[in-house]
Amino acid sequence: MKEILNLANDCLNCKVKPCSVKGCPIKTNIPEFISMVKNENYEEAYKILQENNLSSYICSLVCPQEEQCEGSCVKGIKTEPVHIGNLEKAVNEWAIKNNYEYKIDKKESNGKKVAIIGSGPAGLACSIELLKEGFSVDVYEKDKLPGGILVYGIPDFRLSKSIVEELINKIKKLGANFITEKELGKDIFLTDLSKEYDAVFVAIGATKSTTYSLSENDINGVYKSDEFLKAYNEKQFINNLGKVVVIGGGNVAMDSARAAIKMGAEEVKILYRRDRSHMPAREVELDDAIKDGVKFKELVRVISADSENGIIKNVNCVETEIIDGKAVDKSNAENYKEEANTVVFAIGLKPDKNLLQNQGIELDDWGYVKIDENGRTNLENVYAGGDNTESKATVCRALAAGKKAAQGIIKNIK
Repeated sequence: MKEILNLANDCLNCKVKPCSVKGCPIKTNIPEFISMVKNENYEEAYKILQENNLSSYICSLVCPQEEQCEGSCVKGIKTEPVHIGNLEKAVNEWAIKNNYEYKIDKKESNGKKVAIIGSGPAGLACSIELLKEGFSVDVYEKDKLPGGILVYGIPDFRLSKSIVEELINKIKKLGANFITEKELGKDIFLTDLSKEYDAVFVAIGATKSTTYSLSENDINGVYKSDEFLKAYNEKQFINNLGKVVVIGGGNVAMDSARAAIKMGAEEVKILYRRDRSHMPAREVELDDAIKDGVKFKELVRVISADSENGIIKNVNCVETEIIDGKAVDKSNAENYKEEANTVVFAIGLKPDKNLLQNQGIELDDWGYVKIDENGRTNLENVYAGGDNTESKATVCRALAAGKKAAQGIIKNIK
C-alpha cells in the first residue's frame, strides 16, 4: 500500500472540500476518507466510503473523476490533482483482499412499502436508503437480471459483473425483494402500484436511442448502441460484423467499438462529427479503445449508407469543422466513402416519452421527467430520478438522484 500512501499524502486537506462539496454528486467526505488512508486506517476509510455509497467500488471504476472530484481538486489548479479514483479503488480492493465487511445499520420496520421501477444505479441507491430507514422495498426490473445499465450497458472489460452481483447481494441481505422480467407499461402500471404501495420511484433510465435514416432501402447491419452492448453483455455475439463504423464520441461509442472488436469485427472505426477536444468521452476510454485496435476519425459526419441486397457496403461521409463551438459541414467539401458492413449509432439516449406520458407523468420541453427538489413528479407519491430526469448521465449522478428521491420519500411519508 506504499504507492497508495504516496497518493494520499498529495492531499492538502482543504477546509472548503471542493472535491466533496462541488465535485462529488453524492457528497462523499473525500478529505476525511483520505485522512484515514494517510493514517493507514483502511477500515475507517472503507467505512466512510460505504456509509455514504455502497456502490463506491463501481464508482471508482467507471465514474469520470477527472470531471467530478478530481476536476474540483485545488491541487489540480497548478499541478496534477490528487488521484482520488485510484485511492477509492485501492481501499475497496483492500477490503476484498482482507475479507473486511462493512456492517450496515438498519432500523426496525416502519410498516411502509415502496415500489422501485428499474434496478440501475438510481433504483439501487434509492432502495438502499429506504431499506436502512426500515421501509419494505420491491424492486421491479424488466430484464432477467437486476443491475440495469451496470449489467446490460457497461461491458465487462470496464466493470466486472461479479462486482455488480456482490452489490445486489448486499442489497438483498438488507431486505430488498427483486422482481425481474416485469416491464412498466406492459406488466406493471403506475395506477396499480400507487394503490398497493406508499410511494413509487421511477428509475427506468433513458431507453430510447437517437438515430437517423441512412437509406431509403431496407438494410441490415444497423444497430442502436444499447441493443449492441446488451448482445455483447449477454454473450449473444453478433456474427459476421465485417467492417464496423460507430457513430458518436461518448463513452458508449467507445464501449460499442471495443465490444465490436471483441465480437470479432474485421475492422472498427469511430467516426465523430466534432474534434477530440469537444468529445464527451473520457480520454482514458478513447485511449483504451485505440489500444484494442479501434481507429478514430474526428471531424466527419456520416450522411448515408450504400447497400447491395440489403447489406451495407460503405457509408457516405462529409468533413466537418468547428465554428463557434458547433460542428458544421465544411464549405465546398466533397462527400467521400468509408468502407462499412455494420453501423452502430451511439449518439445519445433519451427517456421513452410515450411510455412515461401514457403512465400520466409530466415531462419537460426536452422530454425528461419533471421533478421537484425532492424528486417528486406531478403524480401523488410518485418520484423519479436518474437518466430519465436529466441529460448529464453518469453512474454517480444517478446514485445521487436515487438518494435524493429516497430522502424525499422519507420526508413526505414521515
